[in-house]
Amino acid sequence: MIRATPSVFDASRSKSGDGIGSFVERHAPDSTYTYYGSGKIALRDGLAGLVDPGENVLVPAYLSPAVVEPFHELGLESRFYAIRETFAPDFADLEARIDDDTAAVMSVNYFGFPQPGLERIAALTDEHDCYHIDDNAHAPISVHDGTLLGTHGDFGVTTLRKLLPVPDGAVLYRTGDEVRAQFEPSSLAGRSDRVGTADCQFVATSVARRLLETVPSLQRSVDIVLSDDVDPSSVDPRSRYDDAKIPMSRISGAVASVADPDPIRAARRENFRAWQRVLDGRDDVTPLYDALPAGISPYEFAVRASDQVAFLDELNDAGVVGAHSWPILRRSVREDETYETSIRLANELVALPVHQGIDPSTIDAVGDRLRR
Repeated sequence: MIRATPSVFDASRSKSGDGIGSFVERHAPDSTYTYYGSGKIALRDGLAGLVDPGENVLVPAYLSPAVVEPFHELGLESRFYAIRETFAPDFADLEARIDDDTAAVMSVNYFGFPQPGLERIAALTDEHDCYHIDDNAHAPISVHDGTLLGTHGDFGVTTLRKLLPVPDGAVLYRTGDEVRAQFEPSSLAGRSDRVGTADCQFVATSVARRLLETVPSLQRSVDIVLSDDVDPSSVDPRSRYDDAKIPMSRISGAVASVADPDPIRAARRENFRAWQRVLDGRDDVTPLYDALPAGISPYEFAVRASDQVAFLDELNDAGVVGAHSWPILRRSVREDETYETSIRLANELVALPVHQGIDPSTIDAVGDRLRR
């Protein structure tokens, strides 16, 4: 169901400036930014000059397990706060976990949409004199009410490989005055000027992926092996974090320099609406977002399924490549009834692809093959 969309890259941008960089400068003029290979390394560098070992950082429980590893490397305690079914924080739980040693509170913009309660989180961090981290891994080019997501806090991060066909890439935004003043980039900041392993592996796997797509049964077998739907006990967050300790690859930098964000966002929005049409009227699937506000670039079309496994099997039988559950929760979260909402969401959520390489007509065609 994949067909390339050629209009998302504008070669003329390589002459006039950085495509993604120009977009950031246009929509977040009060922020400074630095490229990284990984958002987690960007998080570490952003906090490094601001915190002391023994302090703590509060993050939502509904989150991939490796996100807190940069905090642990800095000697910080990670504390998970409960969320509501809307993805808004459970503010009673959040406030109960803040103390005098809280260095920062993280918000997360899920699937390209702003986390509900951003203003209240900002007020809370101001009241307790701690930093607000705006985790925007899912939404590099989402703009909400005139503000680029990822720049609502004192600092924030976004992940380019969730937007572009690249092996890595992230951006660290610095908005707060103290954050800017204390920032000292590590050797992992910036873009590599050499062709490295990540470049070669990406090109090789991209070729392999195109070949696999010509054999659907083999493609599905590989997708099962590579899927995130695995035993949480087999996930090693620390190893995943350590593997990400490389600068932004040369190929990622080149693609980011010529990417044109506007048609990318338009294509993703069109595909989001196509899934809305396809799934409209089903009583076993509930979209997480009914509306698509102006400026939002969706990462995926997220739904809650009454039977997650059955719906994923149905999508697989209909030829949908890339649908998956999300996230694998950290063991301490999954085993704690305090986070019942996060556990339930993880057991129900299915994310459907909306990336700009898909033609919306192919999504519409899927609707004819799905069981009703």
